[in-house]
Amino acid sequence: MIDDVDRELIRHLQSDGRLAFSTLGQLVGLSDAAARQRVRRLCSMGVIDIVAVTDPRKLGLGYQAMIGLKVTGDSQKIANEIGSFKESHYVVITAGRHDILAEVVCTNADALLTLADNVRSIDGVESIEVTPYLAITKETYDWGAG
Repeated sequence: MIDDVDRELIRHLQSDGRLAFSTLGQLVGLSDAAARQRVRRLCSMGVIDIVAVTDPRKLGLGYQAMIGLKVTGDSQKIANEIGSFKESHYVVITAGRHDILAEVVCTNADALLTLADNVRSIDGVESIEVTPYLAITKETYDWGAG
């Protein structure tokens, strides 16, 4: 699927996603055309996405929380419905204390309360636990390159 050169490309792009292909190629021993081709292939395979990551707090979205849900019935259907809310940014089906976890970002406390009420009203939601973030001490998107 991916080789050591691809992994090295990924590591450099995680550090600076705006590197020019000519620079990227020099860093991994490829021509700029070969670097461009490999990065496009990695993108088309869904291995990487090159995006701008924003700080929600600096965009006026100062209320972040994790919502843990206990559900009955079709957890995939419920997770998809939660994922359809614009405030939802990360939704996973889990095993353990919660059946579903959803990371949400809201403008204020009233918006978070409204969202919690909307989630609570979904068919099959047995209970929810809203855990507001008080501070974020680490946030990274560098999961390594395998």
